[in-house]
Amino acid sequence: MPFVNVYYQEHQLNNKELKKVSNRIHQSLIQHFHIPEDDYFQLFLAYPPQHFFYDSQYLLENGEKRTDNMIYISITCGQGRTVEQKKKLYHSIAEGLHTVLDLSKNNIFITLNETPLENWSFGQGLAQMVNQKEEK
Repeated sequence: MPFVNVYYQEHQLNNKELKKVSNRIHQSLIQHFHIPEDDYFQLFLAYPPQHFFYDSQYLLENGEKRTDNMIYISITCGQGRTVEQKKKLYHSIAEGLHTVLDLSKNNIFITLNETPLENWSFGQGLAQMVNQKEEK
């Protein structure tokens, strides 16, 4: 059930690169959060460079720095994953994007927002996740 938003600067990524980012995030979610393969909902949002603000070093280790190639990834998902699963997800996404785009891991900012099952509707005006849970 994850819903993924990816924010990046205009002209930073072409369509082929967007697909690579999408696939890497989705594969990481399948591997570490054990989501179904067809649970695939993502939105990519490009912004002008003057709309991006960040500190170049905040919480980075060893004097590392961020650059203007920042990508913000916001994942909204159901509750229940362990801290270890979350750490593995962050690592997998960062490693994957570094590999497929040669993007510095310093430039990959990820947030995870957990929300209860009753706060999801996948269409038809239904709370499908609550209905499934009640049927079991």
